Amino acid sequence: MNGTFEFPKVKSIVVSGDIHGDFRQLVHKCCIQYGMTDTLIIVAGDCGFGFERPGYYENLYTRCIRRLSRANNWLIFVRGNHDNPAYFNLLPIHHSRWMTLPDYSVIKACGHTILCVGGATSVDRSLRIASKQYHQPDPENPLTPNIYWTSEGPLFDQEKLDAIDKTYAIDTVITHTAPTFCERTSHQGLYNWALQDEDLLSDVKRERQVMNDLHDHLLSKGHPLRHWFYGHFHQSWNVVINGIIYDMLDIMDLREIR
Repeated sequence: MNGTFEFPKVKSIVVSGDIHGDFRQLVHKCCIQYGMTDTLIIVAGDCGFGFERPGYYENLYTRCIRRLSRANNWLIFVRGNHDNPAYFNLLPIHHSRWMTLPDYSVIKACGHTILCVGGATSVDRSLRIASKQYHQPDPENPLTPNIYWTSEGPLFDQEKLDAIDKTYAIDTVITHTAPTFCERTSHQGLYNWALQDEDLLSDVKRERQVMNDLHDHLLSKGHPLRHWFYGHFHQSWNVVINGIIYDMLDIMDLREIR
């Protein structure tokens, strides 16, 4: 298992939708506009790690850390499809108030036990791959800037889940994409992209099935699941199904875990 992250000083937890590189805007919104304090802020993917050189993200952290510290807030990032997986699973960022989470990390805060699993499929990947800005990843320099990563999708990891089952009772899940019974269920707009990407529909189907499998596993093992948050689809939506609240978050949308 990749690890547990505990935040005993946190008094509230807020989940954010995609931010697409607007790190400073999110910090300003949470710490200044809404005046949040003693809060753990978790971005549900498409954070924007990987489009710039590593020094760029270190500079962002330096610019944001004072505001986060003054408000006693923490900022945590889950992997999206518009993130370089190396920043999460190979060389994660781990500062005291700013960190990227490896897939299948568990967060413990405010009486909640939260499972975080990243990844999704970029519907515009054919356009990105055709761009002059795209290049094949260099294994020796995994953090080299890029605009698309072939390993973007979510993975069902039975071994990590087995380890989690033995130790934790998961009540909240944060992912980037969602099970098939959650919105969005329409493929409107997807078919146009599929005209130039013959594997797109099957890969999207596989992505959502991974979330189905994750959902079914947690319920089959008796985890007290009560809330599931996700982003990716750039819309807001929520519903209660069999006692579980499913929340889809729009860009920079904020919801509190209660």
